[in-house]
Amino acid sequence: MMLHDKVALVTGAGQGVGQGIALALADQGARVAVTGRTREKLETTCELIAQRGGEALPVVCEVKSAESLQQCLESVLQSFGGLQILVNNAQEVPLGTLEQVSDASFTAGWESGPLATFRMMKLCREHLQGDGCIINLASSAAKRWDMTGYGAYAATKEAIRSLTRAAACEWGGQGIRVNAILPHATSPALAWWIDNNPEEAAEFIATIPQGRVGDCEQDIGRFVAMLCSDASGYVNGQSIALDGGQAYLG
Repeated sequence: MMLHDKVALVTGAGQGVGQGIALALADQGARVAVTGRTREKLETTCELIAQRGGEALPVVCEVKSAESLQQCLESVLQSFGGLQILVNNAQEVPLGTLEQVSDASFTAGWESGPLATFRMMKLCREHLQGDGCIINLASSAAKRWDMTGYGAYAATKEAIRSLTRAAACEWGGQGIRVNAILPHATSPALAWWIDNNPEEAAEFIATIPQGRVGDCEQDIGRFVAMLCSDASGYVNGQSIALDGGQAYLG
């Protein structure tokens, strides 16, 4: 097991990509703190992990609240005694044209995305020193051929990529690696988008060279587990698209 004796904290792990990552980390031996806003969803993820012989802890957390983030970390440290892996996945998504996105929606996207990532990385830094790994969730939305309707969302995700690069440069000497992934995955959020934008979704999927959207655990979670392991010990400060070859980040 690549992550035996590691402790991981995954935000937004009650469903979708966060759940897939939590399951994959646990399969590789990590004890996983499963965090999010809805306890019932968190407990479902923890039950799935337990059924496979893993260990997980549900922690209710509102990532837009600095106090809640602090309490979340304290709960993890108290229960597991340390932390080696942080995955910042949770975020509210401000979708729509610039005129459609309200100040409140954009602010929620900012507070739950780059601001929460910024806060959580700084809270966890001292505990990750020596052999720590941070994975932040970004998006290839800023690389779209047509940015109509995705400007606010892409802005929050590009901010996360910038924070990722800065943390990797500033903390690499402390034994902390920081990378970002840009995934396409069969999450509830994507399912909603496909249902509500069938024509655009069909065009979108047609531009993926592998012709499909990734699986939350098999395609996204397993890669994250490898990225957090010693096998990826020299990978730092990178933005990695997990999208079947669609985006070109160069």
